[in-house]
Amino acid sequence: MTGMVEQVHPARRDDKTAYAAQRTGGAAVRIGALAPLTRPGWVQAGQHLLAGMELAVSEVNDAGGVTGGPLELVVRDTAADPQRAERAVEELAGLGVAALAGEYHSVVARAAAARAHALGLPYLCSSAVLDALTEQPTDRVARLSPPQSRGWRVYADFLLGAGRGRIAVAAEPSVYWAAGARILREYVAPRGGTVVELDARALAPAALCDELAGHRATALLLLVGHPEPVVSIVRSVRRDPRLGEVMIGAPAGQPEFAEWATLLGDEGTGVPFLRYLPERLGPLGARVGTALRERLTEEPSFVAFEGYDTVMVLADALRAGGVDRARPAVDWSRVAVEGTRGGIRFSHTPEIGVWQWAGAPIQVVDRDPSEPGCFRVLHGSP
Repeated sequence: MTGMVEQVHPARRDDKTAYAAQRTGGAAVRIGALAPLTRPGWVQAGQHLLAGMELAVSEVNDAGGVTGGPLELVVRDTAADPQRAERAVEELAGLGVAALAGEYHSVVARAAAARAHALGLPYLCSSAVLDALTEQPTDRVARLSPPQSRGWRVYADFLLGAGRGRIAVAAEPSVYWAAGARILREYVAPRGGTVVELDARALAPAALCDELAGHRATALLLLVGHPEPVVSIVRSVRRDPRLGEVMIGAPAGQPEFAEWATLLGDEGTGVPFLRYLPERLGPLGARVGTALRERLTEEPSFVAFEGYDTVMVLADALRAGGVDRARPAVDWSRVAVEGTRGGIRFSHTPEIGVWQWAGAPIQVVDRDPSEPGCFRVLHGSP
């Protein structure tokens, strides 16, 4: 199948699976891992997600594997393409994976979740936040990241609390961006705020600056692709003397990754975004953070922690459900795992059709203008 070269990752490509098999004496248990590893996908997010999953696989195997067999990742690059993700799910199901894990982009995860549901294959979504991850309720799919409606309302509370009630949204066409703009508009309007939507495809950065000045916006939210057009828009706004008091925000989390700082330098500081970490990591989170830092050779993002927690949850669920039959039963209601960011349990949430970790932490964070390599926590979920 074109573009679907198999990558088997016990940790990275090395001898750890054979070593684990010798220790456990059992057949390998395979998990299909989905991540954006090439453009136009958000490659750095995919790399962090995969690093977290690989680290967890190594630790599971060091502890004896799953039901007597070593754990393996069979990785597929989605490249932010929903159709490619659907083909990958079909292929992975044909290869006999016990479950699916991962993905960062919401529209891609939605496509993967639909195929997983249709095939009866358990899928734990790591990072995608779109509320409507599936069109119908399903017991096959669960999610670690908080739903968009919860996270973006926390972000809206931050904006209103900071006196930024005149909000402009620069958006590109996308189900994810459209859902975010709707959540913001419906939340801030009863609280005295306004949201005006600007078409980032139709407006060049200079024209976008004119619109911001004309609307007297106090905040500009970037609901657009990375690195472009987001980098060009940030530079134009920062350099426009009329817009010196406008707060630039990126709720989807673009400033979390080192590439943002590399491309924008000081102009990329002071841009609040959503991050799914607690105020302080516990002992497990701190240990995993150190290991991820060594593996990535840079500061791990929250996405790397999501990847680690995903594999640990699946390993626990597969142990409980068994992996001897072609499609193991995963009972999400029985999962109780201590993750890097808190205790993980799944429940049904109103208007969310999948099993949801309701306790995922939420922060609003930015890069510190006085020290761009460090983050400041500006606001947290109640």
